Amino acid sequence: MACFQHGTLVELAARDVVTLPDLRSATLRVTRGTLWITQEDDPQEVVLRAGDNWVVERNGLTVVEAQDDAIFCVVGRHLETPIATRGVSARSPWTRMRNAAAAFLASPLRGAVPYF
Repeated sequence: MACFQHGTLVELAARDVVTLPDLRSATLRVTRGTLWITQEDDPQEVVLRAGDNWVVERNGLTVVEAQDDAIFCVVGRHLETPIATRGVSARSPWTRMRNAAAAFLASPLRGAVPYF
């Protein structure tokens, strides 16, 4: 199984399919080609072209099919567990602040209101 984390670059030939597991809040950035995307338990489908970005909205399987030769990048993967830092205990205030900031930044915005 492939590991899709921050900065993963994926190259697909026409009609190739890749299934991405549990990437909520990650951004898919298309640099070449056209992609068809669908998420598990979501009737909506998404089509992205070169230059487009799209944020994965939920965990579960995200299926990506290349309509032609395509390259895309997985950016900003949601952190399921905090990153361990050498020499800093888990009870350290710095570790707790870092974990809280990572959780906050990885969560999608809810109820955001556009400026008028």
